[in-house]
Amino acid sequence: MKLRAEMPELLGATEWLNGEVTRDQLIADKPTLIHFWSTSCHLCKEAMPNINEFRDQYQDRLNVIAVHMPRSEKDLDLDEIKAVAAEHNITQPIFIDGDLKLNEAFENQYVPAYYVFDKTGVLRHFQAGGSGMKMLEKRVNRVLDESTQSEQ
Repeated sequence: MKLRAEMPELLGATEWLNGEVTRDQLIADKPTLIHFWSTSCHLCKEAMPNINEFRDQYQDRLNVIAVHMPRSEKDLDLDEIKAVAAEHNITQPIFIDGDLKLNEAFENQYVPAYYVFDKTGVLRHFQAGGSGMKMLEKRVNRVLDESTQSEQ
């Protein structure tokens, strides 16, 4: 997915955990961070406290959505997904992408992967891998600042 692309519709979930959201609901009011993760991804689990911190710190200004992307047959176990989500305090909505439909829509190849969309649903930042949380935080803050300025 290229920068400045529109956020795809959130279609094809085999299940939603912690509530379901639509693209229109997300872009109605504030920027969105969508992060792809997997139960078998060690880096995803290491990064989760940082994502939870974004979610909690910016809860009034930023939507945070998790997308569980299976990397193997074992990753399709819904009970395991629920257990790992609980263990890592993933309370935001989780799109279970068992058929890789959203993964295809995002042209995503990585976990963890982070997509930051502005409040109009335009992709402003993408990054993959376990490092670079400071860069992600900078990009999220930039989009949040722009969002605040446009409201004034």
